[in-house]
Amino acid sequence: MIRFYFHPTPNPAKIGLFLEEAGMAYEAVPVDTSKGEQHAPSFLAINPNGKVPAIVDTEGPGDREARVFDSTAILLYLAEKTGGFLGARGDRPELLSWLLFIASGLGPFSGQAVHFQYAAPAGLDYAVNRYRREAERHYRVLNDHLEGRAFIVGKTYTIADMSAWGWLDRASRVMKGADDPLALYPNLKRLFETVDARPAAARARNIGEDHQFKTVNDEETQRALFPSNFPLAAN
Repeated sequence: MIRFYFHPTPNPAKIGLFLEEAGMAYEAVPVDTSKGEQHAPSFLAINPNGKVPAIVDTEGPGDREARVFDSTAILLYLAEKTGGFLGARGDRPELLSWLLFIASGLGPFSGQAVHFQYAAPAGLDYAVNRYRREAERHYRVLNDHLEGRAFIVGKTYTIADMSAWGWLDRASRVMKGADDPLALYPNLKRLFETVDARPAAARARNIGEDHQFKTVNDEETQRALFPSNFPLAAN
């Protein structure tokens, strides 16, 4: 059994998609990051970095309980555990390269683009431009790579496509103000629509739909999501 700690945001969405695609037995455990539940000692014992997603595999290596955190690490762990969505063995170098391209580039720059366009104080034009342009550049790199390809790696659907889907699903926020945020990236748009049409994608989106996550953006939310913006409490 997999215990899946999540909030309805891009990185956890990737893991939900894999779990649904693979038909794995799992328990979805909501972590309300706007309430600061990711900073609770019980969760930090699972992910010391205090972020979702994270999983606990009750049947890990050696039949011991295993924790895994970071969405890319989790995708690789689950794919190796199940033997699915890894593509051809000869494509592994490409798979690792594109997974880390998304993990270290497309994802973080997309996240920062969203933050500085929606959450940061007004007047930070340099930061807004920097992160939006870098998000666009990463979109172009992946879009160009996909020319003539159905999927990111090899000829089959893999965890690289799942990873990209998680962030492309938020393209409308990354590309704030665009009527069609993927219009300039037709290959990315095709990939996103291909993955998004899969039944598992709809099921992944519904994970946690019966849980009421906090939506009010008050000081508690700001302190929970961006603790480094606030001074440390006095001892």
